[in-house]
Amino acid sequence: MTNFEPSTLTWLDRKSLRHFLKGVGQATFHVLLVALSAGIALSLPFLVDFIGQHFWRYWSHIEGEKIYLISVEIVTAVVLLLSMNYIAGSWRDRRKARTAQSAGLIYSLPAKGRRAQRKIKTLKHSHGYVNDVMIISSTGFRSFVDPGGELHGVLQHCRGAKIMLLNPRSEGAAARVRSIVDPGVTLERFSEQIRKSVDFLKDLRAGKNIRLKLYDDTPLLKLAILGDYVWIKHYHPGLEIQTMPEYVFQHDQNPSGLYTLFYHHFLARWENPAFPEYDLETHELINRDASGKEVSRDKTDLLFGAHGSKPIYGNDFDGFKPAGLS
Repeated sequence: MTNFEPSTLTWLDRKSLRHFLKGVGQATFHVLLVALSAGIALSLPFLVDFIGQHFWRYWSHIEGEKIYLISVEIVTAVVLLLSMNYIAGSWRDRRKARTAQSAGLIYSLPAKGRRAQRKIKTLKHSHGYVNDVMIISSTGFRSFVDPGGELHGVLQHCRGAKIMLLNPRSEGAAARVRSIVDPGVTLERFSEQIRKSVDFLKDLRAGKNIRLKLYDDTPLLKLAILGDYVWIKHYHPGLEIQTMPEYVFQHDQNPSGLYTLFYHHFLARWENPAFPEYDLETHELINRDASGKEVSRDKTDLLFGAHGSKPIYGNDFDGFKPAGLS
């Protein structure tokens, strides 16, 4: 029998309660809809009788009023125009919704606003809770090291995680820093944030399978795969990632959904032998061949040190010494 932590049981109870209340709300809606339909059906005879008795009497008094008739025609034309525009807009929105549904897109969330940030944090917590997590980020500091980060609680309660961060000595890190106009964004700051992310992940290893790899190219996507959901942001040149909107794709049986595309994108990068794995226990970089077999290790003494003019990336670590492991 699996032993769950008290916090896990509490979350499961809340989830069951939410599902129950959702079911009650849906049942109540259907009952009200049936009652409204029955009320309309029962009132039709009275409505027809009223029209038959009174309409023509009123019409005989107003048919000669030209101003009134013109006003009625104008109001009718405006109502018809607004109604047709609404129907056409609804049809366009419905087509867009079908397109998004076909792609598996379920959310498009703005970057600004406290309410939006609370919703993002709540959704990510529910998607990643007691699930396997896969992340591609630049430094990871704001995402999961910062206690207020949207993935901080997710990593603390996940089953396991595969995480890819920028190599602070890579050309990709230097290119990302150059693309941001904020003078406070420097390679030293990047390096410090990545070091803190490594320390956080090392402390998180107890009872979890946490693995880390460092990639060298310029970041393109901030990607988080949380169970059956993919969260996507775009690293736009010159802009902080926090200013970009976030998109959520869900895994389903639809072959046209984009979840599978992003999932395989992560696996392709994770299995790329050009990106070494960071051993959180020994603080060494593990180099593997195409079959996944370990071929060498590099020390990381200079990885988070002062940055010189020459970037260090790939297996070309200037000053790194092999650990003597085959």
